[in-house]
Parts: sequence; structure tokens; C-alpha cells
Amino acid sequence: MSKNQTQRVYLDNNATTPLHPEVKKVMREALELYGNPSSLHTEGREVRAIIENVRAETAAFLGAKSEEIIFTGSGTEANNTILSMVATMPRKEIITCAIEHPAILEPAEHLKKQGCKVTILPVDKYGKVDLDALKKAISTETALVTIMYANNEIGTIQDIKTIAAIAHEHGALFHTDAIQAVGKVPINVVDEEIDFLTLSGHKLYGPKGIGALYIKQGVPFDAFMLGGHQELHRRAGTENSLAIIGLGKAIAMRALEMDAEHDKLLALKTALKQGIEKSIPEITFNGHPTDCLAGTLNVSFARAEGESVLLYLDLAGIAVSTGSACASGSLDPSHVLLATGLAVEYAHGSMRFSLGRENSMADVEYLLEKLPPIIKRIRDMSTL
Repeated sequence: MSKNQTQRVYLDNNATTPLHPEVKKVMREALELYGNPSSLHTEGREVRAIIENVRAETAAFLGAKSEEIIFTGSGTEANNTILSMVATMPRKEIITCAIEHPAILEPAEHLKKQGCKVTILPVDKYGKVDLDALKKAISTETALVTIMYANNEIGTIQDIKTIAAIAHEHGALFHTDAIQAVGKVPINVVDEEIDFLTLSGHKLYGPKGIGALYIKQGVPFDAFMLGGHQELHRRAGTENSLAIIGLGKAIAMRALEMDAEHDKLLALKTALKQGIEKSIPEITFNGHPTDCLAGTLNVSFARAEGESVLLYLDLAGIAVSTGSACASGSLDPSHVLLATGLAVEYAHGSMRFSLGRENSMADVEYLLEKLPPIIKRIRDMSTL
């Protein structure tokens, strides 16, 4: 089955997702709501009530309390908010891992320059954090352990509850960047003993420019954004009410659609993986074979530069990624893949196919039609 080449196949949902139709609908309707939610008049109170309803929905989706949720301008801001607190804590050590997103690694490096100790844990060949290394590294000086829930490039899901328990045994707080996981796998912050959790609207079919941060009631917290009373004095700045409304509807739709979508995406990924295995030699699949996001498939092609594959696929109407969108300006091989021990030449030839709610088996079949001849063409031209 072939698609008309004027059509587009979007397989880069880990970078960003298209707006859910229901999100578009409520955001269009909300364009008429202009009141400042801090104002006491009717217009302000109307918007405030909507924001608080979204806060309650977001909390319920995570198993949290409404007052434990604050809205931020992005997932990156939420991550920076949590890491920045270490600079003012009695303990001055952060423990994280080698495959974190730059929104964790770069703030950690900044804190290191300010005198904080930063320990980067290794991962195994599948991208799982080395728990023995964590047990050896953690100490009474550790303020925060921050480990992502699911990796954005290879999809590997970490043993969050176990990691959180280790952190708490030593009196440290635990944060997880769950931007790639929220809305894709069930998460309960109480059951998993999470102190802080980050999510982002545009990864779950909501708008860009909106994130949220779960802050467990009773844990230490210092505001990152100052200059206003908003979000119970935890994040200054007038709330982005339109984006918050979109996030709320996106989360509501995740609650309805997540389970069925998981099964659908897993079936599509399985078909794609099997098709690539049958039609293209000299490949390596990256990430954990089972503890992995249902819609994420990362594969490395020997003797084929990832950037070339991406451009040829784009010409064929297929959008994919060579890794993290936030690092797409770099020609360096993926730090995630190198951390798993993958050879540099294979890391350079890696592609990430991330499926979403709008994808179908026809999309997979079209990719499997176009990808093998593209890989062959690039390899025939290659000097590697």
C-alpha cells in the first residue's frame, strides 16, 4: 500500500505532537476569555475557576492533590526550577544519569560551576540506570536524585519506584523528568514515591509553551520565577490561561485514550521493527526491548549517516528524527547512544521513529516501502 507523495507521514511525535482536535476546539472557544485570573472581577474569576479545574484534572491524572500542581512556561522551566533549589540547600550534591535530556544536564553543569557536586550515573546497553552505581554514589550529602522516567531518544523506561526508594533511604529528594512518559504510561506519584515531577503540554497533544510541575506537599521548595503571587507564590507571572486550558483538555483526552492508544502504537512499532529487520541488513535496535515506550523505535544503520537518511525521507514525505529535537543543531553523535556503549559509527547512523495517535499501519507500510532503497542508496555512495 503506497501513499501519494504529496501527503506527509509524521513520525516525530517525541519531538512534538499535533494538537488533539478536542484541544483545538476548546482553545478556539477560549480565545474570548481575556480576564486576568488574578483579578477579582467577573472576567478574572471566570478564568481563575477554569485554571483551578485544570489544576484539579492534572493532579487527578497523576494521583496527586490539586495544591501540589503548578503551571510553568515549559518542561524545561520546570526542570530548571527543581535543580536550581540545590544551590540553596544544606546538601550540595545532585545525582543524575548519562542519558538525561539537556534540560537536566545543562542546569546540573551550571550548578557544578557554582560549587555543587554533580554525579552522573552510567547506564547499561539498554539505557537502564546502574542501580549499584547509584547505591555507591549516594550519601548524606546528596540533596537531589533526578532520573528521567522515559528516554526521549530510545524510549527506555526507568525503575522509578526503586530509584526513588534509594534516594529516600539516604534523605535525598527525588525528581523525575516525565515529559516523555506522562500520557503514555500510567503514573501515580504517591505509589512511586515521587517528590517532584515535570510534564510538558506539547508532548501529549497539547499546546507548546505550557508545562506543569508536581511538588509533593511538605517537601522543601524555592520559587525559580520571582515577582508575583501567582501559583500560591511558587511561580510568578500571569498564568498563560489559553495554554493551560489546552493542556487541561489534552490531559482529559489522555485519560480517555491512553490505554487503547498504547496497544495500537505497540502493534505499529512491532510491525515496523519486523519490517526493518526483514528488509535492511546491518542494523542495531537501541533501547530496552520491553521496558520501553510503545511508540518509540530507535534503530542504527551501519554505513548510513542519519542526517542523510532524514533528508531523503523528508523528500519522500516522511518526517523522522536523528535523536532529540533539542540537539538537532549539533552534528555530534547522540550522547544517549554513546552512553549505552554503541559504537560511534552506529550512533551517527541512528534514526528515531516516534509514533503517535494519528499514525496508522498505512504509514508504517509507506515507510517500509521508502526506507530500504534510501538506505541502499546512501550506503552505495558511502565512503565509510
